[in-house]
Amino acid sequence: MTRKMLGTAAAAWTALLLAGCASSPVTTTIVVPDSLKVADTQTLSLEVKATGVQIYQCAVAKADVTQFEWRFVAPEADLFDNDGEKVGKHYAGPTWESTDGSKVVGALQAHSDAPEAGAIPWLLLNAKSTDGIGVFGLTKSIQRLQTSGGNAPADGCDQAQLGKEARMPYKAIYRFYTAKP
Repeated sequence: MTRKMLGTAAAAWTALLLAGCASSPVTTTIVVPDSLKVADTQTLSLEVKATGVQIYQCAVAKADVTQFEWRFVAPEADLFDNDGEKVGKHYAGPTWESTDGSKVVGALQAHSDAPEAGAIPWLLLNAKSTDGIGVFGLTKSIQRLQTSGGNAPADGCDQAQLGKEARMPYKAIYRFYTAKP
């Protein structure tokens, strides 16, 4: 009888452990700068990998109308979970939209230079607005981390190229945070 009870208890603990693992987001180990850390009142709800482009347009420079510069227009990326399944998309706003229909629009709070040369900055964004009851519906903060690529072209923007678009490939990890229960 004792063996049976121990076996039942062990099975119950194993089930609880597996259930806890299944509900916790799997995260990539990344050293996040202090300036990009979220409030202690928030908890990680989702981590996704983004693959896409940062879109720039050749325009007249804001500081000197006789010069030209690549100006950021919008991101365009697909979002994937840790199993490689597409779970959403990222586009102008900046907006993240899940396949469940929920959305979050972010507002820049802080940025930090990327450790990788030529990569777009790491960011911390606040949720400016949310929509839907899905995975992004309760988002409070978003981090963009572990970026690769995505910077504006170094040259090629002049009078002859005015209005031309450049789509610069990038990858990043986005982390989404909700209020702690």
